[in-house]
Amino acid sequence: MTYNDRFIRACYGREVDRLPVWYMRQAGRYDPEYRKIKENYSLLEICRQPELAAEVTLMPVRKLGVDAAILYSDIMNPVASIGIDFDIVKDIGPVIDNPIRSAADVERLRPIDVEGDLGHVLETIRILDRELDVPLITFAGAPFTIASYLIEGRPSKNYIRTKTMMYSEPKIWFALMDKLGDMVIAYLRAHVLNGGKAFQLFDSWVGALSPEDFSRYVLPTIRRIFDELSAMPELADVPKIYFPGVSSGELLPTLRGLKADVIGLDWRVSIAEGRRRLGAGYAVQGNLDPFVLTAPQELIHQRAAKIIDEGAAEPGFIFNLGHGLFPEASLEKLRELTGYVHEYSEQALAGVKARG
Repeated sequence: MTYNDRFIRACYGREVDRLPVWYMRQAGRYDPEYRKIKENYSLLEICRQPELAAEVTLMPVRKLGVDAAILYSDIMNPVASIGIDFDIVKDIGPVIDNPIRSAADVERLRPIDVEGDLGHVLETIRILDRELDVPLITFAGAPFTIASYLIEGRPSKNYIRTKTMMYSEPKIWFALMDKLGDMVIAYLRAHVLNGGKAFQLFDSWVGALSPEDFSRYVLPTIRRIFDELSAMPELADVPKIYFPGVSSGELLPTLRGLKADVIGLDWRVSIAEGRRRLGAGYAVQGNLDPFVLTAPQELIHQRAAKIIDEGAAEPGFIFNLGHGLFPEASLEKLRELTGYVHEYSEQALAGVKARG
């Protein structure tokens, strides 16, 4: 089979014939076939069955024509290996049985054992490495986002316990950041060694922080993760993506110098402005508001065309959403959007090339 490396090329700012497309949460609840699977298995049960998890990962590649697959998994999966008991509760999200509230709670966290505890995830990656004709993106949750669940005990809107620990117990906070950073590094390295072709660090909720707090309490660990992974010879040719989540536009200038290849943008900042804030040296990914998919096709095309025009103006752009797909999204609209992005971007890139 012919391997489609368009996504990899765009991550490194190389020439592409058309813009690559993939969607965060593209393997998920908008697909009726997936919903039927979920009638019999929970998310965590699917993750523990490599053949089934691989099939769910493959479904959007076959149905949508996207240029990359993203591993079907959950950002909480690795925390079980370090000593956290949790469940994914319907209509709530991750619920932690033993939240982190003290120095002793942090001290009891053990090093991750990826091979021993998460072999099913690695086997899923190996299956996909054999089956896919597009790159496989794997992922991990970033330390702040994971910490917010571990400290709050469940999803939060105001992160009061998390911020209280940051401000009032900085030694405990940084000890937790160090342990979660170690977890992420080992987890993502194992992904690549077993066939992952790129990875994304999801920091879904870090936009809740001011630039000052992000720079002081979170960014040092993010830099360490990317520094250590970038220094590993086995990861030298693997694109590294950081997605600072929603409402994170004000954080972008603080990321300058981060050893990532791609930065994901949400829809609150334009592609052109995101590039300006980041400075040179990064490909960018994004950033259609997922809920634009509820609009008529004409409006979807208008919004997509604006993003494509800005993205195509400079090398290094990947079309995506500004956050993950929602359950009510239309499979048909997604398939049509993928085709539209490919067709329109081919013309846009040709125009940029002709203008020199």
